[in-house]
Amino acid sequence: MATYREAKCRLCRREGAKLFLKGDKCYNGKCPFEKRPVAPGPHGAGRRKVSEYGQQLREKQKVKRIYGVQEGQFRMYYEKADAMKGITGENMLSLLERRLDNVIYRMGIGVSRAQARQLVNHGHFTVNGRKVNIPSYIVKAGDVIAVKENKTSNKYFEAIKSAKAANLPKWLEFSPEKLEGKILALPQREDIDSQIAEHMIVEFYSK
Repeated sequence: MATYREAKCRLCRREGAKLFLKGDKCYNGKCPFEKRPVAPGPHGAGRRKVSEYGQQLREKQKVKRIYGVQEGQFRMYYEKADAMKGITGENMLSLLERRLDNVIYRMGIGVSRAQARQLVNHGHFTVNGRKVNIPSYIVKAGDVIAVKENKTSNKYFEAIKSAKAANLPKWLEFSPEKLEGKILALPQREDIDSQIAEHMIVEFYSK
């Protein structure tokens, strides 16, 4: 799968919003987006008005970058959401939130989704007692996610045990001491704090 290897802060500037791709750096005064909140390039500050199609495209690109997925995979989430009961845009965001790498990030184990994805790839976690190293694995209500027993003495996870508990969304619970969490319910639209206009993405794919 293609991987973006350029400066991630340029993506925030391109989308005109903080995407929180760099962990702690996004919350302090070193954030490049706060210093220069315009699109990258020599003409970034003077871009002309964006068309309706352009706005829809940018919203799609923004969400792809927030969750770190490629176009083919993102289109798959849309099609799966469209086939589900309920509102397509909300279904799509729920599926993205239920990705294992996002869950690890939401639990506060990874400081960014990229780091959480790397931790999952390296095989540090189990779901319901079984090792899972696929970042796109979709969790369901009742699933128990835990750090593998033979990984709990790792320095990184030892630090998490004594760290302040993260501010979790209501559909998750996580015990730093046990390095174990649970999916209490499926995420609803009001549980997703990212500034996303999902209806624009639906309109983009519906054309």
